[in-house]
Amino acid sequence: MEQYLEFESISKSFPGVKALDDVSFKAESGKVLALLGENGAGKSTLLKVMSGDLRPDSGKVKLNGEEMNFMSPNDAINSGISVIYQERQLMMSMSVMENVFAGALPKNGFVVNKSKLKADTMALIEKFQLPIHPETPVMMLSVAYQQMVEIMKAYRRNAPVIAFDEPTAPLTDTEITVLFELIKQLKEEGKIVIYVSHRMKEIFEITDEIVVLKDGKFVAHFNTSETEEGQLIKAMVGRDIGDTYANLSRNDEYGDVLVSVNNLTTSAVRDVSFDIKKGEILGFAGLVGSGRTEVARALFGADPIISGTITLDGESFKPLTPKDAVDKGIALCPEDRKEQGLVLNRSIEDNVCMPVLEKLQKFFFLMTKKCADLTVNAIRKYEIKTPTVDKMVVELSGGNQQKVILGRWTSDLMDTKLLILDEPTKGIDVKTKAEIYQMVCDFAKQGMAVIFISSELTEVINVSDTIAVMNNGSLAGFMKREEATEENILELAMLHH
Repeated sequence: MEQYLEFESISKSFPGVKALDDVSFKAESGKVLALLGENGAGKSTLLKVMSGDLRPDSGKVKLNGEEMNFMSPNDAINSGISVIYQERQLMMSMSVMENVFAGALPKNGFVVNKSKLKADTMALIEKFQLPIHPETPVMMLSVAYQQMVEIMKAYRRNAPVIAFDEPTAPLTDTEITVLFELIKQLKEEGKIVIYVSHRMKEIFEITDEIVVLKDGKFVAHFNTSETEEGQLIKAMVGRDIGDTYANLSRNDEYGDVLVSVNNLTTSAVRDVSFDIKKGEILGFAGLVGSGRTEVARALFGADPIISGTITLDGESFKPLTPKDAVDKGIALCPEDRKEQGLVLNRSIEDNVCMPVLEKLQKFFFLMTKKCADLTVNAIRKYEIKTPTVDKMVVELSGGNQQKVILGRWTSDLMDTKLLILDEPTKGIDVKTKAEIYQMVCDFAKQGMAVIFISSELTEVINVSDTIAVMNNGSLAGFMKREEATEENILELAMLHH
């Protein structure tokens, strides 16, 4: 039986922002519909309305012609709507099997049937081809595997509607292949599948139809097979943005070596050695779990160094805490910006001023005007979309949250010498990506050394001056941008894997 999900004139406002403005379209069973738009276009808000997380100010959500009035996400789940969000919604101290079957634990009378629970979870794990155990606490898993647990949880419910919000951001190519096979299966089973992603390659590979939103409004509905990337970008941005990488204004003059790392060893990496000069962008490529993030964390004092030496500006340096690193001019924009990079329930101003509070104090008092000025400068510099410096960071789109972190580390009171960017464009639209690439080049022009870590090989190749390839906790080799290709990077990254 054909099924369909309909959005009818959906509107939703927050203070200072109209997130959705009279949005209407239909998603049909047996098809994968992409929801596309810049950060802040209204995609996540629409998913939250659909899943009962938010109530629309006006408009209706209909499933097979019947109006859905959800008072909570539980209502949506019971009506057959499952959403897998970017932000993982897992019980971290509980096991994989308890998370996957939360709310539907198999029981013998009043007692949980653990052997059935374990067996049912194992069947799913095998279907998803994952090297994890049902009884492992979720907190012990990598971000990628946590995401797969989230997907298994939604799949287990057998809901007629399933929506994916940036599901591949933390996944490896192998895991993405498994996920896409699963999505094709859902489509064949007649499910209604909604897919949100900023990765154009994925959109063309996995979807049948595309709905574009811009500034909370419906812009266009395309058939994927009859559409080109340029058309989509123009619909999203309102103009042609040209060749992102070819248009970058780069730094071509390096200074002296700023950081020299020799035989760095932590619990996750071993014997890592490299130099980075002032004004240079050093890219780190490698598979998930190869040690890219762990090198960054060691330099930032977030992970303990077992052995090896670091020289910063000619002086010996061994950070024991992130504060040691910040005091010496090292800044990190972490891979998981929500968990590790921001205090979500504090304002933009609080987040920007956090590392320089000592400089903003007079005696025991905070100089509030200086704080506000510093934040306003960051908002202007990075074009952060917000009506006020007091807006809570949790209410911003992913791209604007990333800009808040950049604003913090490059404010007038910071003396950042080494800026480490770990997956800075994860979950970010094409226009904001282009802006961030240029910002990275501008930081290098200002004489900063930049470490640029990304799972997107084209991004690492085109933004970096030099690329370091990690493999299984060790450095497999280096290459210059001019000689780098996806093939020769992958060859190093997968050596002996």
